[in-house]
Amino acid sequence: MKLSLEDKILKLKKERNAVILAHYYQPGEIQALADYVGDSYYLSEKARDCKEDTIMFCGVRFMAESAKILSPQKKVLMPCPSAGCAMADMASSKAVVEMKEKYPEAFVVCYINSTYKVKAHCDVAVTSSSALKILKNVPNKQILFLPDKNLGSYISEFFPDKEFILWDGFCRCHNKVSKEDIFKAKEKHSEAKVLVHPECPKDIRDMADYIGSTSGIIDYATNDDGKAYIVATEEGILYELKNKNPDKTFLIPGDKICCQDMKKTTLENLYESLLNMNNEVILDEEIRKKALKSLENMHKLGSEKNE
Repeated sequence: MKLSLEDKILKLKKERNAVILAHYYQPGEIQALADYVGDSYYLSEKARDCKEDTIMFCGVRFMAESAKILSPQKKVLMPCPSAGCAMADMASSKAVVEMKEKYPEAFVVCYINSTYKVKAHCDVAVTSSSALKILKNVPNKQILFLPDKNLGSYISEFFPDKEFILWDGFCRCHNKVSKEDIFKAKEKHSEAKVLVHPECPKDIRDMADYIGSTSGIIDYATNDDGKAYIVATEEGILYELKNKNPDKTFLIPGDKICCQDMKKTTLENLYESLLNMNNEVILDEEIRKKALKSLENMHKLGSEKNE
């Protein structure tokens, strides 16, 4: 009997002693095949703790880099090595060094959506699900936050006693969501609650019934007794939302909120990468060691013990 592509991948995964990690923004067929699906914080924990020899990371470059930073002894593969993040590229290591010289007293916080070369110059990395918990455990009064100005401004609202210096970066998908998009979606479902990712601008966040990370949005919609939701984040999240809530209605505002880089992963390039064990993530070891501190601090300050 001829094996389907999915079955071939699962067979190879077993032979290669590999684990498949996928972000919520990945195509549905990739999420369906993955061993673990989640947000950046959850996936970083899985990458750190997994027992398999090979990590197949279905996401974008900075995520696979983080997996390699945390598990240098593992072989980390990316199905599509050209899957990058425009926001991560908005902050260079050179520019970060210059900002640190300008603000020598600042505690440097990077969104995990940063390159490993940038993480090497930061005190801690955060995700949208862990940022508030982590910043509660940071005594410093001056925070240099990069690269996402929208997430940074959201976090700053919870810490009026701290001075936030925000990088001028943003996610192109979330930053383009408009109030008009939300209003039009409301016309279709007036009773719908508005769920917003903090990468969206403040005027969109101000319209939200709930603001949170991808995992937070999924948990809220699943545990809430509402029936309709306008979801202002990347459309890949709909796969998990609909799986967990088949009787609820979910709308993405505007035409669509789609990250083209997240959609570069296909079953075909996943299979090819596993078959040939190629597209390996290779990092400069000295820089990796420096970047490790920011991720270790993320897990330390974001752990349950620090709640």
